[in-house]
Amino acid sequence: MGRIPITRSGFEKLKKELETFKTVLIPENIRDIEVARGHGDLSENAEYSAAKERQAYIHGKIKEIENNLALSDVIELAFTATDKVIFGVTVCIEDMNNGQATKYRLVGPLESDINENKISVTAPLGKALIGKKIGEVINVKAPGGLKKYEIVDICVEP
Repeated sequence: MGRIPITRSGFEKLKKELETFKTVLIPENIRDIEVARGHGDLSENAEYSAAKERQAYIHGKIKEIENNLALSDVIELAFTATDKVIFGVTVCIEDMNNGQATKYRLVGPLESDINENKISVTAPLGKALIGKKIGEVINVKAPGGLKKYEIVDICVEP
């Protein structure tokens, strides 16, 4: 698998998540398993089974986060003006069909979150935006059909 682009803040967020799993969730889970063991026969102990399932989930997530961190390629953003869309910038696009303007920050796939208006550079919209300039129009295949957007603004935010 290739390297995964990520912002410094996204990388730090992943490290913090890993630390939480290791220092908070594992100890909590160990306590839950011990408490459940105290309730008797483990073969019919739903609380014990649930705690063991949680343990498997926690250890799986730790491996996943560690792998993502190992594959991450932190892209340091130069906070200077740019005239084209690149990784890490915030771009304002206008939907040519309804005139609605929306701002998105282009990030790596590990950081994308539509609720925070962060889209991946590997998503169809992200791919279409990379390298474009203000005033250019892009076409993106969407579930509802072809969408046209005009790039209205590009800015670099810390």
